[in-house]
Amino acid sequence: MAGRDEEFQLFDQCKVCIICSKDLSPDTAHQLASTFEAHGGETVIYEPPADFPPLTEGFTHLISNTVDFPAFDAVNDALIPVVKPQWVRASLAKKKLANPRQYNPDPRLFLNNVVVMCGDIPEGDKDAIIGGVLAKGGLYSPRVSGMVTHLVDLTVDSDKARMVTSRKLNIKIVLPHWFDDCLKLGRRIDERPYTLPDPEILRAGTDAPIRSSESRDIIGASTLEPTNLPASIVAAHPRPNLDVFQGKKIMLSADLGIGIHLTNTIVEVIRDAGGRVTSDVSEADIYICRYRSGFGYRLASRLSKDVGNLSWLYHMITYNAWTSPLRRMLHYPISRAGIPGFEGLKISLSNYVGEARIYLENLIAAAGAECTKTLKQENTHLVTAHGNSEKCAAAKEWGLHVVNHLWLEESYAKWKMQPVSDPRYTHFPKRTNLGEVVGQTRLDRSVLETHFFSSLEGTTQSSDSPRRAMQTKDQNADAGKTSSAMQPPTVKAVDAQSATPRAADKSRKISENKKPETPARARLESEGKENDTPSSTSSRKSKETAFNRLQELAPDIALYEKEKKRVGGVIYGGRRKSDEDRVVLNNAKKRRSVEPQEESDEDNATEAKRQKKSKPPIAMHLLITGYQKWVGNLKKEDADKRQLRDLGIMVVQDARRCTHLAAPSILRTPKFVNALAYGPVIVNIELITECLKKNELLNPDDFPLVDKAAEKRFGFSLEKARAKAKKNKNKLLQGYQIYCVESIRGGFEAFKSIVDVNGGTCTLFRGRVSYHSQREESEDDSSGDDDLSRKEVYLLSSVSPEHQKLWPRFSQLAQSMSKTPRIVRVDWLLDIAMSQELRKAEGYELKEDMVDQGDH
Repeated sequence: MAGRDEEFQLFDQCKVCIICSKDLSPDTAHQLASTFEAHGGETVIYEPPADFPPLTEGFTHLISNTVDFPAFDAVNDALIPVVKPQWVRASLAKKKLANPRQYNPDPRLFLNNVVVMCGDIPEGDKDAIIGGVLAKGGLYSPRVSGMVTHLVDLTVDSDKARMVTSRKLNIKIVLPHWFDDCLKLGRRIDERPYTLPDPEILRAGTDAPIRSSESRDIIGASTLEPTNLPASIVAAHPRPNLDVFQGKKIMLSADLGIGIHLTNTIVEVIRDAGGRVTSDVSEADIYICRYRSGFGYRLASRLSKDVGNLSWLYHMITYNAWTSPLRRMLHYPISRAGIPGFEGLKISLSNYVGEARIYLENLIAAAGAECTKTLKQENTHLVTAHGNSEKCAAAKEWGLHVVNHLWLEESYAKWKMQPVSDPRYTHFPKRTNLGEVVGQTRLDRSVLETHFFSSLEGTTQSSDSPRRAMQTKDQNADAGKTSSAMQPPTVKAVDAQSATPRAADKSRKISENKKPETPARARLESEGKENDTPSSTSSRKSKETAFNRLQELAPDIALYEKEKKRVGGVIYGGRRKSDEDRVVLNNAKKRRSVEPQEESDEDNATEAKRQKKSKPPIAMHLLITGYQKWVGNLKKEDADKRQLRDLGIMVVQDARRCTHLAAPSILRTPKFVNALAYGPVIVNIELITECLKKNELLNPDDFPLVDKAAEKRFGFSLEKARAKAKKNKNKLLQGYQIYCVESIRGGFEAFKSIVDVNGGTCTLFRGRVSYHSQREESEDDSSGDDDLSRKEVYLLSSVSPEHQKLWPRFSQLAQSMSKTPRIVRVDWLLDIAMSQELRKAEGYELKEDMVDQGDH
């Protein structure tokens, strides 16, 4: 019997703090504590608004359904894992402690509630999906079980899909496109449009309206400066029982600019909620202000007070619950000056409705830009929730930047204008209104510290450093309170969620005098010694500046080191995070389980990695066009691609990534023409057929593409074009402004992609005369090496009457830009792109007499 008791003492080295919230009631917390203690663990239950227990208690884990609790930053500094209650059940089921990362409630791990299982999909897609889910906090299951939430499949006729349907399991069967869109956006979107058997993204027309839905994350957080107290508080007689400020001292800054009557009302509500108002920032727990400036703001921030604005204060009063002011962007004070580079921007909104629209309008103003109700040619950006609207069409025609709200939110969070070229900001899932994920971006305290209250600045106490000021605050803090004023800039080399530290003390008694001993505090105290001299302070300042710089470069350094270890080393230009062959799931060694049914999270995480280890290194990235054996036969295509990968050939779709191009002859397809700009090795399509037939990697030099007839017909040499492409480096059309009519044969997007890969600018032309700002023209002028790129503007057209009607308007546009209009056949662009040399418009130009001849 003793042996049986010892077997189930799973948590005998663990001590946890269970944090109650609206999603984890006290009753549930006590039941969880009973279960935990029954298996040898120790528990402390925290019920807000009581003081958070000191971290000197020796907690090994914190159990919470949210990261929205006061001590979260201090817990992160102490490297204590925060896990959801499911972690306890999963650990008991496995009879060992589960990986805490997969149960982290951090919203940045946006797939942390997903347990995915893969059906009949290609191996490459399967590896990418598993890797993405694990990286974003989810789990992978190789078999059907009650824990699975999503089955990724292409049809409901697969074996696993039939099993799910027949058992009536609560598992959603979704297309792989859902995970693809979630990972591209970095947000979890609604899976309904991707759900089989009738996914909306496959049946809905391109012009069908897209449903809009409100985001819960911006409720009560859409405005910076609320004018009145919440109506539910003011109108209630008597007022509801509030305790959100129990034992807290709150300071209201003078920069709020509110009247004496409203001030008195706020003070009264705070007292009713158990708090009191102070005028001393050093003794305050909460500091309310309007701007990220002034002595009070900087000192409160350096002392790690909770700093927020009136909107945040009203939100806590309304819901009677504490929330971090960094969780919602408009709950934090604004800057008197906007984001560098945002001044002068004119931004319009499209497809956002309700509170989401109000939130984005206020965020644009806080960023320092101007939000316009209507879209005009003088606008610089259009922020849209999806790509289907008249505004989007007009913005593309006028050459404006069309982005989603993530560009705006992340620019604000990082206090730096993010590049609009990032694919995350220009991705619009077909049947999703991105208004549903508005407001999920959090502010970053380290960014705020760098830009607004850096500890490198001096304080009013000339003899004391900011660190010593923080220490003084710690020493004077009330007993039992946890100070979070221990956050110097750090680069965390150890994943805070990867370790499971053991309890140092089994005692349940709470110490009144101990302070949290964390790595951050130890370093803080060692750096803030009493014998600091001015010279040592100056030296430390230089070191900290260098350290902050190193912190910025740390992600790139880590990525470079990872790439060095890959087969093939670091390739020219680097690899993108989205590259299929860059997915690394786990570096754990391959292990063999005695009982396969008891697989752990770590075992599941390495399944795809084990599969990859059996594959040879990638010898070529092959772009294929014109391979008729795959036309209309997806199953054969998938099977052949898997076989090719097993031989060392990665089939890619992006011309930028290809090292080899396979085609049956010289073609004028977008794939062929775009790939030529990168100068790949061009082989005959027979290479694929022979490799599949012989099941071995053959020498591509034995299968050169030879097509003398096409070279003569198109007037260029394939080998010379490759050499010129290497020399041009995708800058052949740099400085060229090329317009394209909408109904051009082959499609605008195809010709735009050809212009883009060769460094030019291609814009849709519908007959509207758009205004190009001086800034845009000066950029074009400075980049173009050829005189024609500065003097001429081109329109890709045909001789059809429909297109001919647009010619006078194009000539008017060219005149407004002081340039010569050139209306040309698409052959002009294709011949340039295929030969990789510039050609004059003469010989390709279209004139009105050609239309007349065509009519006859």
